[in-house]
Amino acid sequence: MAEPSARLTALAALRAWRTEKRFADSIINKLLAQTELDPRDRAFILELFYGVLRNATLLDFWIGSLRQSPLDVDLRDLLRLGLYQLFFLKTPEHAAVHETVELAPKSRRALINAILRTAARRQDELRLQASKQCLAIRTSHQRFLVARWEQNFGPDAAEALCTWNNRPPPLYARINRLKIGRQDFRRAYPEARSISGNRGFVEFRAFPTEALAKGHCYIQDPSTAIACRLLDPQPGEKILDVCAAPGGKTSYVAELMQNRGALVACDRAVGRLRVLEENLARLGAGIARVFHFDWTHRRIPKELVAIAPFDRVLIDAPCSNTGVMRRRVDVRWRIRAADFVRMQEQQLKIVRTALGLLKTGGVFVYSTCSLEPEENEKVMQQLLREFANSRQMEARSSLPFRDGFDGAFAAKLIRAA
Repeated sequence: MAEPSARLTALAALRAWRTEKRFADSIINKLLAQTELDPRDRAFILELFYGVLRNATLLDFWIGSLRQSPLDVDLRDLLRLGLYQLFFLKTPEHAAVHETVELAPKSRRALINAILRTAARRQDELRLQASKQCLAIRTSHQRFLVARWEQNFGPDAAEALCTWNNRPPPLYARINRLKIGRQDFRRAYPEARSISGNRGFVEFRAFPTEALAKGHCYIQDPSTAIACRLLDPQPGEKILDVCAAPGGKTSYVAELMQNRGALVACDRAVGRLRVLEENLARLGAGIARVFHFDWTHRRIPKELVAIAPFDRVLIDAPCSNTGVMRRRVDVRWRIRAADFVRMQEQQLKIVRTALGLLKTGGVFVYSTCSLEPEENEKVMQQLLREFANSRQMEARSSLPFRDGFDGAFAAKLIRAA
């Protein structure tokens, strides 16, 4: 059986994302695993799939400018693919149009061909029309997100954030000193580029398959280090990582502890626990013990109670992910205005349960990859009201438009007597 074309695979991914309740990464990874296309075709599929998702509103604006009568959703997906090639990838017209038309049902090929040919002819006009639209259309974000970011950060920062979300993310990795020293790593992988102001992190142009397989590094944005450094774990201590999977922060904590002490890593999803265990084993985090537990349930397992109290607790809480939208491309379409309060309630449940395992005088760090005050500052304010014997020591954040890395928030509390 012949392998499907790259465009056909991208189209299948778009339709699956639209019809199935699965994340974009899960859909495309499954489809790619079922094909034997060469690396260039696989890269083209990813570019098409994520590119269309990133620019869906703008592409639909152009479609509406080209055809005012209704289109069924399958044809709209095809037109999105064709327009993305023409307007963003600058694919030659004959290739972009012909190959896209070939994917259409025979009865609709003339329509698809006519719309794409017209789009190619009117590119300058269509781009000019788009430039006069609101930020939500120009950058393909939900209007309520743009409005809240303009209110929280200001119009210029909101536009910079939306623009940031539409850029393909660089490939960053943390050098894993449990397996290799920094100098040895740079000698072994000279293609890795140092990142200014982020010692221990590097950037790759190509996926570092060998380095990852050997556990010499872990794919991770430098912003993720904020919470671990604020936690400041020490060798010989007992540390609890409450929401640990897939293990990037857990393994970094083990590294900072020099693999000495006790590190307990928990997560609620069995599938994610397997990934956590595999990552910790490959990275050499030998002090870590993995437990299955949902912290929104108040009854803590006896095995965890027996290990407590902990010197430090890290809660990298589930959140809306608004700080990592350029990596989690479909978040912008899945999120709803009510989600921020809903996530806050879940985050508070987790913290209330976990704080009972922290010793008096112990350190607690709460972190998210959200940019929203409901999930960050307002959570901390509520905790300080509820736990009057605690005090906030420090808070740090990463804002993409300010710092040039993914969005992150972390705050450090001390549980006083």
